[in-house]
Amino acid sequence: MYKILKAEMLADKIYLMDVQAPRVAGRCQPGEFVIVKMDEAGERIPLTICDFDREKGIVTIVFQTVGASTLKMANLRAGDAFQDFVGPLGQPSEFVHEDLEEVKKRKYLFVAGGVGAAPVYPQVKWMSERGIDVDVIVGAKNKDLLILEDVMKEAAGNLYITTDDGSYVRKGMVTDVIKDLVEVQKKNYDVCVAIGPMIMMKFVCKLTKELGLPTIVSMNPIMVDGTGMCGACRLTVGDQVKFACVDGPEFDGHLVNFDEAMKRQQMYKTAEGRAMLKAQEGDTHHGGCGHCGGDN
Repeated sequence: MYKILKAEMLADKIYLMDVQAPRVAGRCQPGEFVIVKMDEAGERIPLTICDFDREKGIVTIVFQTVGASTLKMANLRAGDAFQDFVGPLGQPSEFVHEDLEEVKKRKYLFVAGGVGAAPVYPQVKWMSERGIDVDVIVGAKNKDLLILEDVMKEAAGNLYITTDDGSYVRKGMVTDVIKDLVEVQKKNYDVCVAIGPMIMMKFVCKLTKELGLPTIVSMNPIMVDGTGMCGACRLTVGDQVKFACVDGPEFDGHLVNFDEAMKRQQMYKTAEGRAMLKAQEGDTHHGGCGHCGGDN
């Protein structure tokens, strides 16, 4: 059992939990995720790692209630426990394994939308711990849905906040801030990392492609099973079929076919849609777990 040490509501339908999971905390890196399961009959829920403390053996997760399982999970309190807490899974952010001196030469821009602030934070924190100042844009529908502002401000070189309705700091989309930084303030960036709702990442990539700014996105919003078995997170990256949970979740945003991914996401919500996708995609419908060598 994996004990919950802290459970709090960050915003409406958005929750944070600190979980005692020493083995995961000892190995996880920014960009990776875990699968949690509340009990024997519980659903497997893939969640991106928001933070970790190796010494204390703690992993922090952030999730939004979108269905019955996450609604049930939101009722857990400190002292309760998960039956399973598996990870780290997926591939870590590219810069983790790159030469640190080369990483320090680049100017990074991180863009987070909504709950996307959770997977962006460990990347920004990793940079900060190594003396790398990065610019961070965080967007939310309104002030009440803004999360992790204080810790993000502490880790970022510069933090730019925007809200759709203008209820906090400035009004506008994250793309408006990118335009302002690049075209008005004449800031130069080498890499953009954008994580948030699919539609946000699509339009960030559309803009950054026009600006000639290489962009990495995280496709964690389309993950369901977390091992490549269900086929929900199948996507096209350039001319290749990939699976977010095994090959990602991070990919070159300029190569991701967002329209296809969003269409599949909607179809996958119904049994009829899942059956149709399986028939259309054949052997490429799922990717196996990526670890055992099997294909079922």
